[in-house]
Amino acid sequence: MDSKLTKKPSATLTINNKQLELPVYAGSVGPDVVDIRKLYSDGKVFTYDPGFTSTGSCESQITYIDGDEGVLLYRGYPIDQLAEHSTFLEVCYLLANGELPNPEELKRFVKDITYHTMLHAQFDRFFEGFRRDAHPMAIMVGTVGALSAFYHDSTDIDDPVQRTVASHRLIAKMPTIAARAFKYHAGQPFVSPRNELDYPSNFLRMCFAVPAEDYKVNPLLARALDVFMILHADHEQNASTSTVRLAGSSGANPFACIASGIACLWGPAHGGANEAALKMLEQIGAVDNIPDFIRRVKDPKSDVRLMGFGHRVYKNYDPRAKAMQKLCHQVLKEVGATDNPMLKVAVELEKIALNDEYFVSRKLYPNIDFYSGITLRAMGFPTSMFTVLFAVARTVGWIAQWTEMMEDSSQKIGRPRQVYTGAPKRDYLALDKR
Repeated sequence: MDSKLTKKPSATLTINNKQLELPVYAGSVGPDVVDIRKLYSDGKVFTYDPGFTSTGSCESQITYIDGDEGVLLYRGYPIDQLAEHSTFLEVCYLLANGELPNPEELKRFVKDITYHTMLHAQFDRFFEGFRRDAHPMAIMVGTVGALSAFYHDSTDIDDPVQRTVASHRLIAKMPTIAARAFKYHAGQPFVSPRNELDYPSNFLRMCFAVPAEDYKVNPLLARALDVFMILHADHEQNASTSTVRLAGSSGANPFACIASGIACLWGPAHGGANEAALKMLEQIGAVDNIPDFIRRVKDPKSDVRLMGFGHRVYKNYDPRAKAMQKLCHQVLKEVGATDNPMLKVAVELEKIALNDEYFVSRKLYPNIDFYSGITLRAMGFPTSMFTVLFAVARTVGWIAQWTEMMEDSSQKIGRPRQVYTGAPKRDYLALDKR
């Protein structure tokens, strides 16, 4: 990847009575960055930034977020336009290749993905090693990591052809693995993919078809799942993506790197947020209970939290939430759940949060997790599958970010520094003198 940074006038830092000239660069959009790569070698100091909230770890051309304005772009395209007009596999191509495909490119890409959806026959034995009550995400972490044992012909990270094959395999096989995790947890037989079905329809069939009767895919639910995956496909350098990049910086194979991303995504502060939002709505139970809930949220002595509102990056309305809200209403209407008590609670809670000075002043706007949990539940997925679906969608973002890093000559093995506050050097004392 060729750098597209634009050099600007440098910054001067005075530290320990020494002046350091720090290069400053600008990207195509967004704030300027101060290059501190030589800060330690030239100034014998390094920065302190817990959570890396002010640190750019890489140069990327994939996703741009402006949290203050509520903007999310994939390769320059606004997320709302892609959610309205595109398909998930078209977005996969965009994220992986940098441009939207022409009809022939899309046809070839869809075929490549479709004909990689099958799993090695022996792979199914892995699932039998898990307890039946194992969480589907636990199964995902283990089985995705095992892919490198079956597809070692695409683990040479220095071969661009093998990197492409590995990318296609991960995008294609992730729904198959996820559906098997779902079926295994439910105690039902596995359902193999069908080449004549599109990506979301195939996944729904693998999850919900049973041998006892034919399964007909509902096109509206398939489109809803497709849009859900578009909205979750990538989100810049979040915790799981940074984990994938950090693992990849060591030279680990792509299957291991994606498994590390899944493990990070499992955390309730990251991929589990939609599950937490749904549990909150269930606990509220009814619209009449909202005032008491809001009172407890505002009480500084209470540990009650408002889940599904606010975001680490977005200080405005999450641009994905608007598309997810529309999707939620469509799905609930389609499955006959317009009187769903959780939706009524969600709508009223949203109305209060958008007008109450307490929440407005803190910019606690609804995020995508607020509506995605209700939508997935209405589609028939249990709560334990919410983060799994997130992982299926985010795989393309992870693999695009990993590929970009592999092609970036400036990248090195990740090695954050620390501020040591432990004991200074001291001499060992023999056991009888302690």
